[in-house]
Amino acid sequence: AEAFKERGYSIVNIDYPSRKHPIEELAPMTVESGISACPEGNVIHFVTHSLGGILVRYYLENHEIPNLGRVVMMAPPNQGSEVVDTYRDIPGFKAINGPAGMQLGTDKNGIPAQLGPVKFELGIIAGKETFNPILSQSLPNPDDGKVSVESTKVEGMSDFVVVPHSHPFIMQAPVSIEYALSFIESGRFVHDAP
Repeated sequence: AEAFKERGYSIVNIDYPSRKHPIEELAPMTVESGISACPEGNVIHFVTHSLGGILVRYYLENHEIPNLGRVVMMAPPNQGSEVVDTYRDIPGFKAINGPAGMQLGTDKNGIPAQLGPVKFELGIIAGKETFNPILSQSLPNPDDGKVSVESTKVEGMSDFVVVPHSHPFIMQAPVSIEYALSFIESGRFVHDAP
């Protein structure tokens, strides 16, 4: 947010109760809250992390944003996550991940599988480092500890890049920030970012 602010963007940083509601409720609640906080008439870009990308996809599958700009998703479970498949029945998993997290499996009942190809300019930043060897055992390599690199991809994406960072910290990595800025500004990742 600070990097975009320094470039002159108006920033709306939305927090949402990810452990309390399903995606069907979170998506309109979160996206509409963000849109309503934006200056009227501005082009609206999204930069998301993890579940945030699924909320934007779900929203755009069911709604139109006339002044939609570009979208960057960092570590999105666009094909779901095998972590959910493996651990969904373990006691306490639902309490930690909430109803939305439980909807991120890779099977046909998972929300990601129910969403179609994207029809907007989308750049995806995937991570390939993990410090969670237990969760990584459930994932195809390479992975970021929560989502495999392959699972971040979605049909219709405009550009894709992999960075050497883990799921919880990918959005703070300077290289991710530079990639996000370059995609929002040009519609592509500058692949020689530092």
